Amino acid sequence: MKPVFFIIISLLLLPLLASCSKQKVYIVYFGEHGGEKALHEIENSHHSYLLSVKETEEDARVSLLYSYKHSINGFAAVLTEDEASKLSELEEVVSVWPSHPRKYTMHTTRSWEFVGISEEEEEGNYWKNNQMGGDFLSKARSGKNIIVGVLDSGVWPESKSFSDVGMGPIPKSWKGICQSGVGFNSSHCNRKLIGARYYLKGFEQNYGPLNASEDSRSPRDMDGHGTHTTSTVAGRVIPNASAIGGFARGSASGGAPLAHIAVYKVCWAIPGASKAEGNTCFEEDMFAAIDDAIADGVDVLSISIGTTRPMNFTEDGIALGALHAAKKNIVVACSAGNSGPAPSTLSNPAPWIITVGASSLDRTFVSSVVLGNGLSIEGETVTPSKLEENKMYPLVYAGDVVNPGVAQNLTGQCLAGSLSPDKVKGKIVLCWRGAGMRVSKGMEVKRAGGVGFILGNSKANGVEISCDAHVLPATAMTYSNANRIMEYINSTKNPKATIIPARTVLNTKPAPFMTAFTSRGPSTIDPNILKPDITAPGLNILAAWTEADPPTKLSMDHRVAQYNIESGTSMSCPHIAAAAALLKAIHPTWSSAAIKSALMTTAGIRNNLDKLLNDESGNAATPFAYGAGHFRPTKAADPGLVYDASYKDYLLYFCSTGVKNFDPKFKCPRSPPTAINLNYPSIAIPKLNGTITIKRTVTNVGDPKSVYFFTSKPPLGISVKASPSILFFDHVGQRKSFTITVKARTEMLYENRLKDEYAFGWYTWTDGPHIVRSPIAVSLA
Repeated sequence: MKPVFFIIISLLLLPLLASCSKQKVYIVYFGEHGGEKALHEIENSHHSYLLSVKETEEDARVSLLYSYKHSINGFAAVLTEDEASKLSELEEVVSVWPSHPRKYTMHTTRSWEFVGISEEEEEGNYWKNNQMGGDFLSKARSGKNIIVGVLDSGVWPESKSFSDVGMGPIPKSWKGICQSGVGFNSSHCNRKLIGARYYLKGFEQNYGPLNASEDSRSPRDMDGHGTHTTSTVAGRVIPNASAIGGFARGSASGGAPLAHIAVYKVCWAIPGASKAEGNTCFEEDMFAAIDDAIADGVDVLSISIGTTRPMNFTEDGIALGALHAAKKNIVVACSAGNSGPAPSTLSNPAPWIITVGASSLDRTFVSSVVLGNGLSIEGETVTPSKLEENKMYPLVYAGDVVNPGVAQNLTGQCLAGSLSPDKVKGKIVLCWRGAGMRVSKGMEVKRAGGVGFILGNSKANGVEISCDAHVLPATAMTYSNANRIMEYINSTKNPKATIIPARTVLNTKPAPFMTAFTSRGPSTIDPNILKPDITAPGLNILAAWTEADPPTKLSMDHRVAQYNIESGTSMSCPHIAAAAALLKAIHPTWSSAAIKSALMTTAGIRNNLDKLLNDESGNAATPFAYGAGHFRPTKAADPGLVYDASYKDYLLYFCSTGVKNFDPKFKCPRSPPTAINLNYPSIAIPKLNGTITIKRTVTNVGDPKSVYFFTSKPPLGISVKASPSILFFDHVGQRKSFTITVKARTEMLYENRLKDEYAFGWYTWTDGPHIVRSPIAVSLA
């Protein structure tokens, strides 16, 4: 019996032994540096921690991927679960968490004219009446001497958007480098692109050595996403730029065209996957990049990357890195994500981050479908290829021309291999959005011999149309318009159609509206902080592109584009980063929180029809989609009052959430302020039970002698009152505190209204010239 007994015991122990021996990358985080150690001493201390759990010196040495030692204190290392657990039990350790390959993803021009800061004023400009005498860019000197850091997939340095002709000298505050690599050397940097680095230790630890056919071991962008976001924030003014086919022709420009750029490549092609499916960005690599960016001397960080699901702050590398940046007064803008319109889907919800949603422009690319019965139905596209003029083609629905064996719920999706060439050849095919990528659907129609295709929105996408440069003649339709084509197909024996080539149309209405894809609040990490903070253009944005990747990112697409049209909160985020750079140039002494406040309290909540912002379906949008509203940078330069917050305020906020050992020089008080009392430019109250009183403090940055009056539009069934209701200021920089009392009316409590649902409103302080508006979101217990 003994051998059998030992075999059974061994089998039972195998899972335990496997969990102890299986290694993966963990981040061991100590919070803020004490400040007394040199860089080599910090790295030595990190090594000693590893030595305490590893068997040999060599094991400790080879396990270390990164030692974070500039502002961030911690390291990334290959550990077993048991080793990670032992380190997490140490008192000085704030948190230990594993790296996951797909935890973070990238959230993947007319926009600056639309918000009123183009170099030339244009007729029909929606924000024209909001300009500061038309000289906002000159006051900000187009971002001169400001350094913007971008974490993304790298940069295509040959793009005209990164020319340094006419640029001033590199700021003396810059301490960074231009890192050489494959196809990239120091000559690719200049007075515009002043720094470039790349990080892939975490990527290679998970996937193995980088495949040179899929990406470049250098800061060079082989994807397109990084070049697009970087040129949006600070690209030069390039006249007569356009996407393939001449769409969106005009001056392409970043928001801060004279700002300097530092690129940190942290996102890489997923081995064996199409680039159209997205890249991967490893947390340990991003943590190292943020640590370097802070030491390099950036003023603003633009990060169009986020988690695939909400993460606690102590296990979110972007959130923790951004807090270290906030200590150095660096403004950090991050994308909210593209998981909308479902609620509580947003990422990057930390209060020291500007979380950015995505809204539309007032520009469309109209391409109609003319049916055999003469009816013309409007769509949109940026597809350059065209059908033969004055010719009608057979029209079919994808669900009627599929191969045998395709699942019933996927028959209309035009997924790879689903269409029958015998039934599709020479025809225009109607496909639905839903499963699969938009551009891949066009590729499938082309594979099956189709001459063109119509992409119909799902009901969830509503009127939001993301335009693509498809590989064959194509147009995209709203849900209702696509249904009209479906009805025609079903009512006609031999349906026919043609697709009219697109034309660019400006000053469309209503604009802006909230996109369907933009991720929504409320925040599940801390519902006491209203998120997102703000919205900016993120639908069909023209910007620079890599010449190493086609506009669709599909391997079968061999076209080359210098500029491309993309959609996502990845595109809206750099708009806010650029606005922050311009404000920093105008107000160099303002804190990152003051800049954020200025952007939020001056944001607009009305469209160019002077109606409240709508969502993609035409329904009223809420602050859980747009935050404080659509950004108006020209107004933000003179906000009147700001809600300021310091690094200490954020530490106190951390104390309220239970994190007490973030900074060795700071001790949490016994009774820290509640999270809802963080001095934030908006108010969120989850599960209000009766009455709550909230404290806020404003700082005068407007007229020295001014008087501000309180007004409110409270949420339905809620009263909102301020004490005092009048604020008197006699000098710039003066601070005044007040309380906001929010009370549920008795009938709301008794009738159980708003339970688990939010109502929205706002309050304002105004002295006449300035309107300082803050959104409010309330639900009842």
